[in-house]
Amino acid sequence: MNESLEIIKNLDWSPLIISIKTAIVATIISFFIGVLLAKKAMTCNKKNKAFLDGIMSLPIVLPPTVAGFILLIVFSKRRFLGSFLLDNFNISVLQTWLGCILAATVIALPLMYQNARAAFEQVDENLIYAARTLGMSERKIFYRILLPVARPGLIAGSILCFARAMGEYGATSMIAGNIPGKTGTISQTIAMVINDGDYLKAGIWVVIVLMISFVIIYSVNVTLSKK
Repeated sequence: MNESLEIIKNLDWSPLIISIKTAIVATIISFFIGVLLAKKAMTCNKKNKAFLDGIMSLPIVLPPTVAGFILLIVFSKRRFLGSFLLDNFNISVLQTWLGCILAATVIALPLMYQNARAAFEQVDENLIYAARTLGMSERKIFYRILLPVARPGLIAGSILCFARAMGEYGATSMIAGNIPGKTGTISQTIAMVINDGDYLKAGIWVVIVLMISFVIIYSVNVTLSKK
């Protein structure tokens, strides 16, 4: 017990801070992109919708390391996009916090998209038809009808998106690495201390993650119960 308290006292909290900051930014980005694509899916024909769903579902079915490898190739400084960003905007994705955000967003975005699409599809179409009959524009229908009615589903999707982004490991390790105080997230820290044989410190981090996960699951259940 004393040893555990001593470890907690001297624990470097930067992995938790980095993970939370990364998850917050990734969730914000995923929210706007996910909602936009979900709204677009509502107006697509079956073939285009199936194609969009397929693209958005890929990060879920693919191993995170595969997604990370693709990002690594795309944003490599030897490739067009990576060199373009570096030469023209001095932006480097590899081995940076930006890489953490990009990896977390790519992996978490499908959850936001799927929840947003499901929430929009559950909106009573009669409400939309009535609004159109009254002369409301599509933009007003979206902001005044779709978003308010679908709010519980969007909130739940955002919470799940945050959880997935915070726990991301595979893609992050590929594109951002594990630089302490810079790109070292909780998941990477747990893997690192286990490799070092420090199971007590790993256990402490696992308990912290379990507590955060429980709060997230509880929040989702409370949100969905209000629907």
